[in-house]
Amino acid sequence: MTFHVLDGLRSAPDAVRGGVVAIGNFDGCHRGHQSVFDIARAQAAAKGSPALMLTFEPHPRDVFSPEPFMYRLTTGEAKARLAEAIGFDGIVVMPFTRDFAAFSAQSFVDDILVGALGVHGVVAGADFLFGKARAGTPEFLAAEGVRLGFDVTITDMLDEGDAPVSSSRVRRALGAGKVREANILLGYHHMVGGRVIHGARRGRELGYPTANIAQSQLSKLRQGIYAIRVRHAGRFFDGVASFGSRPMFDNGAPLFEAHLFDFDGDLYGSVLEVALVEFLRPEQNFSSTGELIAQMDDDSAKSRELIEPERAISLLDARLGFFPA
Repeated sequence: MTFHVLDGLRSAPDAVRGGVVAIGNFDGCHRGHQSVFDIARAQAAAKGSPALMLTFEPHPRDVFSPEPFMYRLTTGEAKARLAEAIGFDGIVVMPFTRDFAAFSAQSFVDDILVGALGVHGVVAGADFLFGKARAGTPEFLAAEGVRLGFDVTITDMLDEGDAPVSSSRVRRALGAGKVREANILLGYHHMVGGRVIHGARRGRELGYPTANIAQSQLSKLRQGIYAIRVRHAGRFFDGVASFGSRPMFDNGAPLFEAHLFDFDGDLYGSVLEVALVEFLRPEQNFSSTGELIAQMDDDSAKSRELIEPERAISLLDARLGFFPA
């Protein structure tokens, strides 16, 4: 079946109507979210219906803040890629605006869930609220399901260790440089990416040409050096990356600079996906370029040692293709 990506519901095709919908913000699509996804997909399979993810962009908290403040784990495009890898038949990305937020919970159920999608089932986490004044509680949704004839399943949060798996917990781990902890919580290797932009070409002068990817000023990813694997044009390359403000040179805006091992070519304008394997060290200020190059040589050697035995964390991680199962 063709995977459908719907920007809103202006033209929901028949192929995605009458399905089971997992609904939520799903920033990160982490293992807690995946427990919601698993239930939705199992119910859809039992009914012989399509399984859909319904999510919102931008995040509602960004819309109601004086200025954007959230470090996003996944963009709408990344959610779509994850939704397809998870096994959904489609994703509905609802544009979230103040006008949309003014929809009553009743209108959301009547116009979107029933009218546009004709749902047979809805699955959501216990913390999901929707509609004006967040009146769409789990209890409200369950009552509407009984009234209108669709199944409603509300799931509890998934625990890992002594705390629930949550997007904020993943953000804290990444902010502390605890990449492997974040990856375990996500159930796949955390990905960053974007379009390669022109830089100062210092890396090329040092013998380490880099693909420069601008990152949001909101990024809370710990600044420093990372072992990475990069997807480019259907091929994969191991590498090492620096994320930060380059204290030895300009202390500029945060930039993700990826050096791909054994790659020779022009990446300007390309879109790269980068999987994080491990945080190697914080940014440093060196006394000379020779000292910097020696450290870069050491970083590259460590990165190769870490990446070579790396395996996929889960079936989802394997489907994303960066690492073998």
